Amino acid sequence: MTCAVRESGGGWRCAGVRWPREVPELGWSRGGDRRVSVLAYGTGLGFRAVGERHCVGARGNVCPLGAVVPGRSTGGRCAECARLDRAHSVAADTMADDPRTYRVYLAWFGPGMVKVGITGEERGAARLREQGAVAFSWLGRGPLMAARRTEEVLRAALGVPDRIPYAKKRAVRGQLPGPEERAGAVAELYARAAALEGRGWPESLERLPLEVVDQVGVFGLDSAPDADADAEADPAPGRAVREGGTAPGRSVRESAPAPVRAVRELVDGGVVAGRLVAAAGPDLHLAVADGGVVVLDTRLITGWDLTAVTRATGATEVTGSDVRVPLIDIGGGGVQGGLF
Repeated sequence: MTCAVRESGGGWRCAGVRWPREVPELGWSRGGDRRVSVLAYGTGLGFRAVGERHCVGARGNVCPLGAVVPGRSTGGRCAECARLDRAHSVAADTMADDPRTYRVYLAWFGPGMVKVGITGEERGAARLREQGAVAFSWLGRGPLMAARRTEEVLRAALGVPDRIPYAKKRAVRGQLPGPEERAGAVAELYARAAALEGRGWPESLERLPLEVVDQVGVFGLDSAPDADADAEADPAPGRAVREGGTAPGRSVRESAPAPVRAVRELVDGGVVAGRLVAAAGPDLHLAVADGGVVVLDTRLITGWDLTAVTRATGATEVTGSDVRVPLIDIGGGGVQGGLF
């Protein structure tokens, strides 16, 4: 079984990975139409990039210029569409009268990598999955401006950043400590944050109790297949996705092969194919027969026309592993991280 990559010629372009639930999905767009392909760990995924990369537009609207954008851009937008998209985001502080309830969260991505942020309550933990947060806890809930004020107070008082580049996140993802240490790090940050209640913390923000959510299982980092497995063998059915830590008695370091390289950019005719063993945020971890695990940041594939990799017989199916695009060593610079 292979993860679906739509046939070329239909005008469908990939919109990247989404996490509306506890399984990753690839989004597709064609004008105003939207579709998704649900991904499953253990299955094959492969495609070939065709032509040039075009701007993905803004807020569901097609780029009026049809602009060509650089292959290494993680935003995938021209300057004008990027400006419009940013202007209507929560981060731009242009929605002060937003009536929705927001939540403040504390997220942990690896040793020494924590941040505080906010997300709409109706989205649940989708934002944390989109960012690749390994563990997190809610801190409070309330109106947008109260949540934003709390976020600013905590950043200043605790000395935590408002963003962590994805290159740093993926550099530590294969060397995570065990579930107890992960939970302890979130609990320690929560205690420091809660101690600030009444000292700049808006009264309209309701504090929520500590409840550490570990997403290692959701991301597939607890039971990723051996990278040396035969990539051309029929993959096992997608494993059940769960929210929780590693299996009893097994650490992440013992079970999940660490990714060693990442895709730098796609090029016309470039091929990426492998077996999906894990996913976190926008990153897909693909096991390849001769190179361990390669990370594909799906923000780099937006705006490209993609065609399925095919056998010589013409059947639309991935044939093992094949990576023919520029790569970069993880930890050696990587792709410039996005806003979050």
